Amino acid sequence: MLHEEDTICAIASGMGKAAIGIVRISGQDAVSIVDKVFQNPKGRKLTDLKSYQASYGHILDPANNQVIDEVIVLVMKEPHTYTTEDCVEIDCHGGPFVMQKVMDLLVRNGARPAEPGEFTKRAFLGGRVDMTEAEAVMDVINSENDLALSSSLHQLSGNLKGKIQELREKILHNTAFIEAAIDDPEHYSLDEFPDELKETVNELQSQIAKLLSTFDDGRRIHEGIKTAIVGRPNVGKSSVLNMLLGEERAIVTDIAGTTRDTLEEEVSLGGITLKLIDTAGIRETEDTVEKIGVEKAKKSLEEADLVLFILDSAEKLSEKDQEIAEQIVGKPTIVLLNKEDAGQVVGEEDVKSLFAKANPFAKDETIPCISTSAKLGNGKEELKKLIEDMFFAGDVSYNDQIYITNSRQKAGLVHASESLAKVCESIDMGVGEDFYTIDLMAAYESLGDIIGEALEDDLADKIFKDFCMGK
Repeated sequence: MLHEEDTICAIASGMGKAAIGIVRISGQDAVSIVDKVFQNPKGRKLTDLKSYQASYGHILDPANNQVIDEVIVLVMKEPHTYTTEDCVEIDCHGGPFVMQKVMDLLVRNGARPAEPGEFTKRAFLGGRVDMTEAEAVMDVINSENDLALSSSLHQLSGNLKGKIQELREKILHNTAFIEAAIDDPEHYSLDEFPDELKETVNELQSQIAKLLSTFDDGRRIHEGIKTAIVGRPNVGKSSVLNMLLGEERAIVTDIAGTTRDTLEEEVSLGGITLKLIDTAGIRETEDTVEKIGVEKAKKSLEEADLVLFILDSAEKLSEKDQEIAEQIVGKPTIVLLNKEDAGQVVGEEDVKSLFAKANPFAKDETIPCISTSAKLGNGKEELKKLIEDMFFAGDVSYNDQIYITNSRQKAGLVHASESLAKVCESIDMGVGEDFYTIDLMAAYESLGDIIGEALEDDLADKIFKDFCMGK
């Protein structure tokens, strides 16, 4: 990142053609720089406007007085702005060429192009948002389903920040008590304190464990559930993909081996997103290209969060079905008994027997099954409900649940929990109370990393560089 005291500018809207385009400027000279290139018909200056007032006029090149565009300019004065600095937004026509012309004028008159995420970094440095709220900004932008958007908005409102601050406050209170008791033993007693501290630490660890338990759900909500569609050739895998997408995305024929490579698509089912991978039919083959596809199918199977195992319910189960069942043992699996419209000869009892042979040590393992016809589009809603039950305990709802959504947040919680565990070890070993404070403060700082209160500059820069331009 460059110097934060510079005045920065960026195109804040999409670069495609649109009715309206937005160019954003932030910094101590934002208003005066725009004043150099903006002309109001009545000669009114932007510096005379109050905060959150707008002015109509034209952007023109002061070098030759050439009009660039007809615009509306909104002035927002610090500290009550997104960046906590003076900000100006220019609403111009949404063509990439005209927006770039406006940008060029601003740069020539004293601004510089913003780095990716620099507006949000200034909001963070100005204390308007903490790091979890800053990350939630990009989560909102990248949301692909209702649940992801709801989760991101809750985090943006500060619910994770509030929880982390609550945990840190308890740690700091106990650390301060130890320090006070060591400095002033006449007024503060540590006689019963180790047992009380251990109880407090256990409760803190329990709350951290509860947050950590949301990580997998949080990742799936925001990134989607990696879903491998597998089965032997010609059971209808591509037809199932097309059914879920609602369009003819994959080629469907009666010829076995039509799909020779993995085909990846995303689909939103209610509040969840599936990252679908249509794989080549898993079988032995001498075809070089198909063999590569089969290997990629097996790799996709290993990495998947969920397996949709497609069986042709109009045909008896085969050895190939049995081999695939053995490969997916232990994976969250839903069996789709496809082609029910052709007359079913395979049912749930057959599936239960299939997996009993694949995993003879499992006790009464029940693999969820859905009878479907991809050709007719049957079974989609039932599949959605099954996935909700499997991954979110049937509780996919828009509540105030706090989700840990990225690895950085998870790492901070893990480190904090490890430090608190060391406090309990010290208590059990009967060491002096002054040793407790070392690990308590380590936990305090690890939690501080999550909200950005102890974040190193290079890590902060890396986080904000992943943001989109203009945000």
